[in-house]
Amino acid sequence: MKRIISGIQPTSVVHLGNYLGAIKSWLKCFDQGYEGLAFIADLHAITVYQDPQKLRESVISLTAMYLACGLDTKKCPIFAQSSVHEHAELGWILGCFTPGGWLNRMTQYKEKSEKYKESSSLGLYAYPVLQAADILLYQVDAVPVGEDQKQHIELTRDIAEAFHRQTQSDVFKIPDYLNLDAAAARVMSLRDGTKKMSKSDESDYSRINLTDSPETIELKIKKAKTDSTKEIYADKENRPDLTNLMKIYSVMTGLSLEEIENNYRGKATSNFKADLAEILIDKILPITKEYHKIIQEKAYINMVLSEGNMKASEIAAQTLLKVKKAVGLI
Repeated sequence: MKRIISGIQPTSVVHLGNYLGAIKSWLKCFDQGYEGLAFIADLHAITVYQDPQKLRESVISLTAMYLACGLDTKKCPIFAQSSVHEHAELGWILGCFTPGGWLNRMTQYKEKSEKYKESSSLGLYAYPVLQAADILLYQVDAVPVGEDQKQHIELTRDIAEAFHRQTQSDVFKIPDYLNLDAAAARVMSLRDGTKKMSKSDESDYSRINLTDSPETIELKIKKAKTDSTKEIYADKENRPDLTNLMKIYSVMTGLSLEEIENNYRGKATSNFKADLAEILIDKILPITKEYHKIIQEKAYINMVLSEGNMKASEIAAQTLLKVKKAVGLI
């Protein structure tokens, strides 16, 4: 059985972009016969300052949301990255095989270091190496990613191959990436259709959170940015905001953009938005209700994490032992 891995940072509530671009895609992979591991990327989260108590709570909250979205722990153990020490240990070892020039080219580092100029840390710079460790530890066949994450998988492959050349070993499985549906993988901001939906956006109206009430979802879609053109049609270059809403509609319903255009020919944007809000509420409300139920069961959540940590550690320890032998640490 082929194996995949993926993770989300526990820095805020899970939003629609996380769900469509990651969790929903993982579920599809499991339906296609993959086994997987889902981790909470808390080591990545601290590349910028996090309030300790809020971070602890966010780990619990994200675990509950994973479960509420339908992750089956028998097919996909859920674990906290920081609870499996092999991540940090392999991250350091791989860092010793990674040229600085490779990291200088990483697009996301350039964007984040620009945003956090005064507090840009070594961790922020080196996090792609830790991300490579996250993947290579588990001998995965593939990583489900969107277009904006392909560079990280390519770097992971480069690091693994460099390690093999320099140590004359064959420790790691070289991972491929699974192309996710383009619309699902890159959900854009409701306030700016040229920017990806993000937890870090200051405006809560830029995203649909999976914990939003029906009234909040309706309001956010109503206030979502569009343009003055009355017709409903997709044009990514000239109408990014409306096109983003149409793509969300498409992913949630399975209708093509062309079918949506035909369905709303001659209708107002307000009609389209009202229908989209209703569709989102129908899909999200069951997840929200399940989340609020699970988040009350702290003992169950801790058990899920404990079991997931053990399963992940069993696999990671085997890989790290081979790595240490290859570099002469054992």
